[in-house]
Amino acid sequence: MLETITAVNGAVNGVVWGPLGLALLFGAGAMLSVRTGFFQLVHFRYWMRQTIGAIFTDRSVTAHTGTDDQAISQFQSLCTALAATIGTGNIVGVATAILSGGPGAVFWMWVMALLGMMTSFSENVLGIFYRHKNEEGAWQGGAMYYLADGLGRKKGCKQLGRVLAVLFAASCVLASFGMGNMSQINSIAGNLRAAFGVPELATGVVLAGCSAAVIFGGLKRVAAVAERVVPLMALFYLGGALVVVLVHASAVPAAFAAIFRGAFGLAPAGGGVLGCGVARAVTWGFKRGAFSNEAGLGASVMVHSSSNVTEPVQQGMWGLFEVFADTLVVCTLTALVILTSGLVDLETGRAAAGVVGSALVGKAFSTVFGSFGPKFIAVSILLFAYSTVLGWSQYGTKAVSYLLGPRAGGAYQAVFVGIMVVGAVMKLDLAWDLSDTFNGLMMLPNLVGVAGLSGTVARITRNYAARVFYGRDVAPLTASAPRPARR
Repeated sequence: MLETITAVNGAVNGVVWGPLGLALLFGAGAMLSVRTGFFQLVHFRYWMRQTIGAIFTDRSVTAHTGTDDQAISQFQSLCTALAATIGTGNIVGVATAILSGGPGAVFWMWVMALLGMMTSFSENVLGIFYRHKNEEGAWQGGAMYYLADGLGRKKGCKQLGRVLAVLFAASCVLASFGMGNMSQINSIAGNLRAAFGVPELATGVVLAGCSAAVIFGGLKRVAAVAERVVPLMALFYLGGALVVVLVHASAVPAAFAAIFRGAFGLAPAGGGVLGCGVARAVTWGFKRGAFSNEAGLGASVMVHSSSNVTEPVQQGMWGLFEVFADTLVVCTLTALVILTSGLVDLETGRAAAGVVGSALVGKAFSTVFGSFGPKFIAVSILLFAYSTVLGWSQYGTKAVSYLLGPRAGGAYQAVFVGIMVVGAVMKLDLAWDLSDTFNGLMMLPNLVGVAGLSGTVARITRNYAARVFYGRDVAPLTASAPRPARR
């Protein structure tokens, strides 16, 4: 039975994350970039001021809503989305990409991020535009809503939109248990045991208890925790990574040279990974880039849609920053930590130390911090993975509520917390593979919807540009009027 499941999952995984799925991911990002006039590049300074810059200059960005208002602030929506996005993929995923695709894979992660920025932007624009309030006054939004209410309104697409919405929501629930829960908790438990000798069961019980107090409090409590944890974990990890890179500053030029050589197959084939050609670097760069920033999966839009903004493009710009911070900042620093440490052959991509995954990053940190290096990574993974669990708990809750109604959310959360203990102590090789597949099954219907509604995204973006950049007196295209809640 297990062999059959593995074989079926491998076949499905080969489609959703094979050439077809990656081509769709690349193509959607490219098309959206063209249709919006490469907004992410042309207006880079503007959206940086409106996001990370506004955190320090505009109090409305961080201001909390009242207790009766179930919306969250723009900053809270970003932190909650980043909590789910920045995870073990930023450490283990980068190491895997380099070891499997060579240093050149990092370049293709950048390419995927630059295009994925517009995919994330578009998801958030559509999320705000097609959201509505439920009976309790809380915003409901996400890929399932713009699939059903956006794509579904196009001629001949009514049933298609509904079917894709259900497929997306069901895959999201399953992915939340795997990639968003058990796999993350298992990574935490394994690293804490290796670094500090903490039993896996104890880790699972403690994290489940802590999580219950947060998750059962709903989105506003998760957002309140995320806005404190995410900046802390980012500063902690980025600070340590910068120290490692600065100590090895003389090796930085060689690291960048290896990235560009490997990306275009210019490195000599020394019998290692790069000798296999550009295709492997492209595949692993795209694949791990997509896993890292989750642009195209449509998951984070469920949290972004609860923001207290009314301008779709305003929330779309937070999607740009989310991908920028995740891949172009965090993943790039991780890559430089690995490539400047001397532990990876810059020509072949082989690990000189004979280690893989998070152990390789820990080894790289130990070249500067000594025996504290692996412990530093264990704490980083604890923060990264635990925040991912909190974020995905909200994705799953919203997906279950869409499928079965709001009352099902509480039961889902109870199961979600209980599974954390199981995840800490079980072997999860198959769970990781299944999670990859469910992520891909979320991605495909979401990208069909985003591509199909690209014209709507372009119109909303042009309208915003006409008003804000050119001062034209045109009526704004804001969030659609609230509609009665679905079951």
